Amino acid sequence: MTTILGVSLTGRQVVFVGGGAVAARRLGRFVADGARIRIVAPLLAPQTSALVLEHEIEWVEREFAPDDVVDAWVVHTATGDAVTDRAVTAACELHRVLCINASDGAHGSARMTAQSGSGDVVVGVASDVGVDPRRAVAVRDAIDAMLVGGRIPVRRRRAATMGRVDLIGGGPGPIDLMTVRARRLLAEADVVIADRLGPTAEVLAELDPDVLVIDVGKRPDHHPVPQQQINALLVEHAMAGRRVARLKGGDPFVYGRGGEEVIACQAAGIPVDVTPGASSAISVPQAAGIPVTHRGTASALHVVNGQGVDGQNDVSETTLRALADPEVTTVMLMGVAALPKVVRAARDHGVGDDLPVAIVENGHTRRQRTTRSTLGSVVEAAADVGVRNPAVIVFGAVARAGLLMPSSIRSGETTR
Repeated sequence: MTTILGVSLTGRQVVFVGGGAVAARRLGRFVADGARIRIVAPLLAPQTSALVLEHEIEWVEREFAPDDVVDAWVVHTATGDAVTDRAVTAACELHRVLCINASDGAHGSARMTAQSGSGDVVVGVASDVGVDPRRAVAVRDAIDAMLVGGRIPVRRRRAATMGRVDLIGGGPGPIDLMTVRARRLLAEADVVIADRLGPTAEVLAELDPDVLVIDVGKRPDHHPVPQQQINALLVEHAMAGRRVARLKGGDPFVYGRGGEEVIACQAAGIPVDVTPGASSAISVPQAAGIPVTHRGTASALHVVNGQGVDGQNDVSETTLRALADPEVTTVMLMGVAALPKVVRAARDHGVGDDLPVAIVENGHTRRQRTTRSTLGSVVEAAADVGVRNPAVIVFGAVARAGLLMPSSIRSGETTR
């Protein structure tokens, strides 16, 4: 029988007998655990020597002696000589020290597991009888694939004294465009505070039934939960010991007010981290075959928040200069209502009516629609087809029809 234990080796002595390639492959795990490592070997392989220098590992440059195991918690032997490895194993048995015999796992008192981790969950796979490392690795890899896909319940069942907040970028919409880390953090969450945009519906369908979901989604001219209250919710639930996932569309730091939420958590002493997502400023034009930069066409990108120029606010000089520069692509987010004002300001600034413009609605979804036009005609074109948010508006030469695919027109695309 084999009993798998979770052993903390931080600050505890681990002795490696032998300094070859096997030792080099396995040293990393013990270094990551914070163990005090001593290597006993007359020679070191180059890769082992590099690790010794990098991590300032103690190296005793001689053959093994039985007393080397006396102060160790764990001993790993991989000398390449079966007689020496058996002598190490015997010395460990005498002093009741766990021994990993890499040359013959059946003769050691311990063995390495094929290990995988997801957040603070660690999974180890070992054979109960005999040693079959390839099978253990295959099982580990299968479990790992489910862990990173968020398909294994890894939520804590005991509340911690202090929770944490993770700001998660959900990307442009499809759940498979989220990062692996984002999926894992959502699988670990006790509370999900979600925006309207991004892969919210698909994500919520995957959550455990007892995960608390709070909808704070904003819509044009309708903000049911003010930002200050969202900040307070993050702090409140984390202070109660819960893992909080703040799910946003796109990227948390691209017009997502993620910076304000980070500041609120830090002010309250809450651990907080940010997981990036694919911003709609880049990914939605890409869905319509529009590269925001393209060699020989556009070498710079300017991103503007359309809500910032709606109403009484003027179009900034920076944005006007970007619209007038043929080397710059200007991308406007949340800008359907502001489009007439931006177009009028650009034309007053001397920008030509022939500047290509593309409007991509519902990018990366089945409802995606692209309307291509020019600065002089885009307001009328948008009104004709009934453009609505969510939409990304691209100004610049990259928005020209046929830039990448001159012989075909993409599905759901019109030119006006």
